[in-house]
Amino acid sequence: MTSFFSVFYLAIFLPVMVILYNVCPKKYRPIVLIAGSYFYFYSISGKLLIYLLFSTMSIHHIGLWLTDIQGERDGVLKEAAKEEKKAIKAEYLKKQRRVLFFGVMLHLGILLVVKYTPFFATNINTLFDAMGINITLTIPKIMMPIGISFYTLSAISYIFDVYRETIKADKNIARLALFMSFFPHIMEGPICRYSDTAHNLYKGERTNYQCLTFGLQRILFAMVKKMVVADRLNDFIQEVFTNYSQYDGGVILVGAVCYTIQLYMEFSGTMDIVIGTAQIFNVRLPENFKQPFFSRTISDFWSRWHITLGTFFKDYIFYPLTMSKPLKKLTTKARKRLGNHLGPMLAGAIALFCVWLSNGLWHGAGWQYIFFGMYHFALILTGNIVEPYSRNLLKKLHINKEGLPYGIFSMLRTTCLVIVGELFFRAEGIKAGFAMFKNMVFNFSITSVKNGQIFALGMDKHDFLIVAISVIIIFVVSLLKENNINVRGEIAKRNIFIRWAIYYAIIMFIIIFGAYGRGYTPVDPIYANF
Repeated sequence: MTSFFSVFYLAIFLPVMVILYNVCPKKYRPIVLIAGSYFYFYSISGKLLIYLLFSTMSIHHIGLWLTDIQGERDGVLKEAAKEEKKAIKAEYLKKQRRVLFFGVMLHLGILLVVKYTPFFATNINTLFDAMGINITLTIPKIMMPIGISFYTLSAISYIFDVYRETIKADKNIARLALFMSFFPHIMEGPICRYSDTAHNLYKGERTNYQCLTFGLQRILFAMVKKMVVADRLNDFIQEVFTNYSQYDGGVILVGAVCYTIQLYMEFSGTMDIVIGTAQIFNVRLPENFKQPFFSRTISDFWSRWHITLGTFFKDYIFYPLTMSKPLKKLTTKARKRLGNHLGPMLAGAIALFCVWLSNGLWHGAGWQYIFFGMYHFALILTGNIVEPYSRNLLKKLHINKEGLPYGIFSMLRTTCLVIVGELFFRAEGIKAGFAMFKNMVFNFSITSVKNGQIFALGMDKHDFLIVAISVIIIFVVSLLKENNINVRGEIAKRNIFIRWAIYYAIIMFIIIFGAYGRGYTPVDPIYANF
């Protein structure tokens, strides 16, 4: 796999793309980006590029189809009598919904077949075996293109937005192709909306000094997260999660904490390099992280972690479900019986369940991912239910909910809950997840730390020290950002000697402490597999 952190990407592909983009006349720059994006996608997925091409052509056609229906409706409405307009709108709405259903199911169907067929076939075989049915389904081996989960959601959001008439269908298939394939976000997101990025991408604005320096700063910071922290932790995490039965609960706890750190550093680091790369081309992509470990609740955490996925589920699953006629009726009835707090919660719980089932399945075809989704569903629903009661309790106990002590407690509580969820997320199956959790709780011991065994599981004391120092540095930067201090802006204000001293310090830190070379195996992007 051609990673964003590979020598090919950083030393060859990206510099060549920047040069070609800027030497070309403005009108040809979008074509350079399209060609480069398809080349990059082909380099990581080969002939599976056909999936991306099909998705692009299909949403182009479906968008124009919806627009034609909308145009025809508007023409009929102009000539219709006032009393006929309601029926006409309803008739054309049905036509649009049929097209929308076709477009969404087409893309979801491809995703389901490619990503989930082996999972469903395996579980059906297990069910047949348990029932004594002598039928065994063949489990097919289907090659899955990198990033299909990400660009499929972008495609669905485009179809939905045309249907809702929040955007006009784009007649320019080249602009749609660039929106779908732009190489920085094709592998791991963020999940982009047409209205936010398509026209900005197609402008072909030249790279300027600020875009170049700010983009490169972000890429350097990404390399610290990925190469110094995430990749260094990988061997230890692999050992603990693979051979968990050999270790006590203390080692498993450290493994769960390390995996949570690795996942954040890897994914947020990838987002830094993605957004930094786009910034070099004078393109702004949506942020995907906002200091998630400063969250006070699980709901708050998920508004800061993988932001674009959360907003997708909110806009295209949660709100449409809660605003649907059946759930509106349910809310009205439940409000009468359960009151103004718990009544609306019932319909919201149904929509929330669908969101978190989708979230779990989106991350992967495995029961541990479904459990991960249901775990967070239960935490968020419980939090919503008890929120007014906990608020009243805090008032009675004279605890300031906005004060620093309670804030720190809330952040630590939320982080602990997240770590438990990530343990199940990373575990090699749901049984392994429960076994590890049980071992961590009921067989907790720090013997492995005391006798030094933990330092022989892929990381020694120096490795742990490097990780700890790096995490502290990144925590300080996050703390400054959380307090609305623009770190990159502050660096830019300093004189050239201070700026370059900081840049060289980061570069030397990566060169000296980066986990690469002999003894290290390059780690593929984690989220590219989801």
